[in-house]
Amino acid sequence: MAQRGVQLDRETFSCPICLDLLKDPVTTICGHSYCMKCIKGFWDGEDEKEIHSCPQCRQSFTPRPVLLKNTMLAALVEQLKKTGLQAAPADHCYAGAGDVSCDFCTGRKLRACKSCLQCVASYCDQHLQPHYELPVFKKHKLVEPSKKLQENICSRHDEVMKLFCRTDQQSICYLCSVDEHKGHDTVSAAAEMTERQRELEGSRLNIQQRIQDGEKEVKLLQQEVEAVNGSAEKAVEDSEKMFTELIRLMEKRSSGVKQQLRSQQEREVSGVRELQEKLEQEISELKTRDAELKLLSLTEDHNHFLLSYPSSLPTLSEATHSSSIKIRPLRYFEDVTAALSAVRDKLQDALREEWTNVSPTEVDVSLPAAEPTTRAGFLTYSQEITLDPNTANTRLVLSEGSRKATLMTQTQSYSSHPDRFTVYYQVLSRESLTGRCYWEVEWRGLAVSVAVSYKNISRAAGWESLFGNNDKSWSLDCFPNRYAFRYNSIITPVSGPLSSRVGVYLDHRAGVLSFYSVSETMTLLHRVQTTFTQPLHAGVWLYETSGTTAEFCKLK
Repeated sequence: MAQRGVQLDRETFSCPICLDLLKDPVTTICGHSYCMKCIKGFWDGEDEKEIHSCPQCRQSFTPRPVLLKNTMLAALVEQLKKTGLQAAPADHCYAGAGDVSCDFCTGRKLRACKSCLQCVASYCDQHLQPHYELPVFKKHKLVEPSKKLQENICSRHDEVMKLFCRTDQQSICYLCSVDEHKGHDTVSAAAEMTERQRELEGSRLNIQQRIQDGEKEVKLLQQEVEAVNGSAEKAVEDSEKMFTELIRLMEKRSSGVKQQLRSQQEREVSGVRELQEKLEQEISELKTRDAELKLLSLTEDHNHFLLSYPSSLPTLSEATHSSSIKIRPLRYFEDVTAALSAVRDKLQDALREEWTNVSPTEVDVSLPAAEPTTRAGFLTYSQEITLDPNTANTRLVLSEGSRKATLMTQTQSYSSHPDRFTVYYQVLSRESLTGRCYWEVEWRGLAVSVAVSYKNISRAAGWESLFGNNDKSWSLDCFPNRYAFRYNSIITPVSGPLSSRVGVYLDHRAGVLSFYSVSETMTLLHRVQTTFTQPLHAGVWLYETSGTTAEFCKLK
């Protein structure tokens, strides 16, 4: 009960906001006490509301109260500090739902900070101190707080399970190892855990590599999307501009044809009107003469008829007939319509034919295939490599169908060629490499470099013409006791099983170049992730010792 009384005093003099002992205590009008800094900070957040309240009882104050230090309460707090009392543990220090509680706390339990696998118990900071201070606890294994400590106790012998049976793949205690697991392959649980952690780390590294590869692929796809969108937008803009120009041209031609038709219409109508008026005038004159003749024919006076007859006969001019004037307005307009129809048909045919030729090509945005995991998988991409004699240094002899290079003491009588390496004992392949390729090189001697290179690498520039000493080539240097990767004159040590055979995998599109140690198994030595801007050629460099060889193996 005395313990509970002390606990009550601690809580009484704690700030409800920071849960620590009051500092510069102040008391609000409603009677609640706070640290001056805490209550001011709380009210600063309420300034915009213009109404301030007590965090505990929510009584509101308008305007914001001016608070003064409670000297009596401050003196009491100082006295509590001098007597060695501390503030009550904050609520978040106590174990709540889902927390692991201290097994040694009485009353309200504090949250555990560690669990002991030997004691099969969990401890708060205070009760954990003996594990740090007493020698008897020094070898105990402390882990993060766990609710599953009982899983470490053998249900049969009630002992801590410190061993692992690899035969039955289960944790056991010492008594189990001399009882039902006698003669089994057993190791300490710590040793098994270390081994499995090593395997787990390998799995994580593989997963992380796949994550990195996936993120790079996602980035490439995003760049592809941006490129497609940009290209499409430009094509739409250009096509709209061209169609606008085409429509403008058609409208201009349409206006010209319409004007031409109207002009022809006026000419034709004017000619017909002129002919019509002329015929109407002739008809009127003829009707007048006909009336005069009719009147003469009705006279009964013989002498008058005979005297008037000769002078009454009309002297008619040649009759005007519409057939004597060549008018073909309908034929003209029909010809124009037919011509326009022919132009329309040709335009449609041209658009149909040309559109077939300029239809957008389907964009290949498929994910690059994953790198093989077995030698059989790599062999599906095997590439036959032959060496180009025009690139071989004059100290190199090519044999085995130009697949093998051997360093000789004597200079060979090769003809002069601009592609020939003149400084280092190097040679490139005839084949240019794109897509996915795999090949293997068998080597003998003190040192050989297995490389890939752009064709435009320097042939006689001294140090810069050596594979890996420039930004145009990538090289794995092979020695009897070690490997090294070289690019742009930067040398990176490479660890891995030593072998006289090196496998090279290239995925040109994905920008992947991998070197493998090949024996009964394949082991990755080094992988490069980059962007290849040109086709590559396989190559080898032979160290300055006569008899050193490098042969591109037949894999099919």
